[in-house]
Amino acid sequence: MDLALLWAFIIAFAVLAYVILDGFDLGVGILFPFLGRHEHRDTAMNTVAPIWDGNETWLVLGGGGLFAVFPLAYAIIMPALYAPIIAMLLALVFRGVAFEFRFKATRSRVLWDASFFVGSLIAAFAQGLALGTLVQGIHVEGRAYAGGWWDWLTPFSLLTGLAVVVGYTLLGATWLVVKTEGDLNRLAARYASVTGIGTLALIGAVSLWMPFIEPQFYLRWFGFPQLLYVAPVPILVVLAAVVLFRQLAVHDSTYRPFLAALALFVLSFVGLGINFYPNIIPPNVTIWDAAAPDKSLEFLLVGASILIPIILAYTGYAYWVFRGKVREGEGYHH
Repeated sequence: MDLALLWAFIIAFAVLAYVILDGFDLGVGILFPFLGRHEHRDTAMNTVAPIWDGNETWLVLGGGGLFAVFPLAYAIIMPALYAPIIAMLLALVFRGVAFEFRFKATRSRVLWDASFFVGSLIAAFAQGLALGTLVQGIHVEGRAYAGGWWDWLTPFSLLTGLAVVVGYTLLGATWLVVKTEGDLNRLAARYASVTGIGTLALIGAVSLWMPFIEPQFYLRWFGFPQLLYVAPVPILVVLAAVVLFRQLAVHDSTYRPFLAALALFVLSFVGLGINFYPNIIPPNVTIWDAAAPDKSLEFLLVGASILIPIILAYTGYAYWVFRGKVREGEGYHH
């Protein structure tokens, strides 16, 4: 068994789980100022209040797993991304505090509303900046980061930051379509239509830019016969987009737009995997270069085989317990 490759899949799964689970509650926060009535904002927050902290478990697993399993990758990536990572963590703290304080505050409620929105926006944008920095490549000499303090700030990383913000907003809007009804449901569907168009446009822009960043990216997508193997990804993106907009046009549609939006994220993640493999840090640091010794990977795998099923079971149970619509005046905080 190739333990390094197995662990690469586990870390990738943890990152994807974080993106699709925490992505929609960050999206709800980004939408917060645009929901109109105070009661709509209460209802929107109540849709994510019981589950948001559990969603962030996957961030801990992904970051901690990277440190333990791919220490070289962690040692290179962190110095390259200190600024966006610190900004993301501080933003997550602000929005986490806002969850609890907002429901008890009266005169300062506007402050906590702003904290929830700004924290969500900065966290999403910082994640996009980090993604763009990884995709465009990190300057490595020997076994250490050799770039500068501002290497994470480029036109491409700004584009990926915007793409993640708009994509998360789409997830948040479709989540509200699932969890709400009446005026808020219809408002969320309208926002989902707008952000759906924006997400597809930005997926296209990022996808067209990436092949020109690294020659290997170009060959993966436009070389022959590789083109035949990767063609299903853009085709499935188009199909997911068709499902998304058709279901949003259905009055009081529920979970299908959310699943279609999730499919867009999963397919985008698959596309990134096609670009990256076999590297964990493009263009030259491979999965096997960055991996810890096999004995360490074996030991950690024992713990992961116990921990990950528990997290999955807890997550599934939490979503089951808090299933169904959240109505105005009802919810976790009432």
